Amino acid sequence: MIRLQEVTMRYRGGAEALSEVSLSVDPGEFTYLTGPSGAGKTTLIKLLAAIERPTRGQVFVLGRNVGRLKRRAVCSHRRRIGIVYQNNLLLEDRSAYDNVALPLHISGLGPREVRRRTEAALDSVGLLKSARRFPRLLSQGEQQRLGIARAVVNRPELLVADEPTGNLDPELSREVMKLFRRLVGYGVTALVATHDVGLIESLPARRISLLKGRVDSGTSPS
Repeated sequence: MIRLQEVTMRYRGGAEALSEVSLSVDPGEFTYLTGPSGAGKTTLIKLLAAIERPTRGQVFVLGRNVGRLKRRAVCSHRRRIGIVYQNNLLLEDRSAYDNVALPLHISGLGPREVRRRTEAALDSVGLLKSARRFPRLLSQGEQQRLGIARAVVNRPELLVADEPTGNLDPELSREVMKLFRRLVGYGVTALVATHDVGLIESLPARRISLLKGRVDSGTSPS
């Protein structure tokens, strides 16, 4: 599902965010990507989504060499990946329903299918009754769940999340992480970047740790 081979990512000015990183995530696996701020977690997620290209090495996602994707193939690649951000990036002037439906409209689906998938995605995160509410009227936890609904509405094979619980209290963080794990039960592969050690210990899973742009260790629950 995910395979990185000796990947180095160096930004303009010489700053090296990743250095000779090799790792893999199997289909249907739930994996934490851990490490302190600045360890390279966000850069790695950007590489998976073809937002950035590696300076050296190869990045394989869903059987594709992402670093060699032609520009016209990038959009179709991203439609196979659901991305959840720490700050949600929700559209404040659109309802919860419209925020989730937007990727489907962009994909060109018809109105009936858009409605069916959007309502199913909202229902999966417990927000169907809040479909017509605007993001500012939702709690932080509800906004994060709305971001997850938008990420999964296109039925992605891979779900990646960048510090999705960074703005939440411990109880809401556990709720959001349990939702990710439930989605994996439906066949989605999930890679969740977090530095919340307490959360990881309370909901253990395989862990890949980055430190100063390098793989530090990989652990699995006992």
